[in-house]
Amino acid sequence: MKKTKKLLLAFLIPAVLAVVSVASCEKKAQVAEDGAARQSSPQIDRIRKAGVLKVGVKSDVPKFGLLDTATNQYEGFEIELSKLIAKQLFGDPNKVAFTAVTAKTRGPLLDNGDIDLVIATFTITEERKLAYNFSTPYYTDAVGLLVKKAAGYTGLKDLDGKIIGVAQSATSREAIQTAANSIGTSVTFMEFSTYPEIKAALDSGRVDVFSVDKSILNGYLDSETVILPDAFSPQNYGVASKFANKDVAVYVDALVTNWLNDGVITELINQFGL
Repeated sequence: MKKTKKLLLAFLIPAVLAVVSVASCEKKAQVAEDGAARQSSPQIDRIRKAGVLKVGVKSDVPKFGLLDTATNQYEGFEIELSKLIAKQLFGDPNKVAFTAVTAKTRGPLLDNGDIDLVIATFTITEERKLAYNFSTPYYTDAVGLLVKKAAGYTGLKDLDGKIIGVAQSATSREAIQTAANSIGTSVTFMEFSTYPEIKAALDSGRVDVFSVDKSILNGYLDSETVILPDAFSPQNYGVASKFANKDVAVYVDALVTNWLNDGVITELINQFGL
């Protein structure tokens, strides 16, 4: 009988400890999220007093931030991430006001206080960290090249003398220029305000290549185009806030870190097929 009890204990104790461990992790994750939700500071209180979280998002990036012109509603991974933050602040995911931003306008809108956060495929760089606060990266991508299938290009090495369309103030231009220099390929660039404008320029032949992060290019892929296998300069996306708003940055970073640890962000990435 004693031997039987010992055997049962040998099996039961590890199982009980495993359950306790899982429950403890879940409790810690919830405590971290609840703690962030309860956090108070003049900067956080100002947002709560306003009754809405103002977020700059993309309106032309399928799967990340896209404005549905039929419903006038925003949809995408970064839209849902914005709603999660609003839920922590107000207990209501719908208390968020979206403003469409571009690579050129997102910084000034933050600086002027027109928006509280930018969640808009905003790549973290050392230079940008001198001007804005960034959260822990919530997504990592790389710069790619979208070309017409009929052109027959296989990589950057085939683009000598070609025109590459990029967004204003984006990091794509520098990434491609650096890579082109390293292999002795000469390219020129044409800048545009929006991604649809670059795609239209590619379709019409004004540019030979559309370059931006690969996940963004996927939203503009069609039967006539292909994304080349080349990948340049890993791009880490972070939630950006005004440099002076340190408390807001700490608050948001705690949430993003928690959602990375507990799988919430991974679930959103999978939901939108990124």
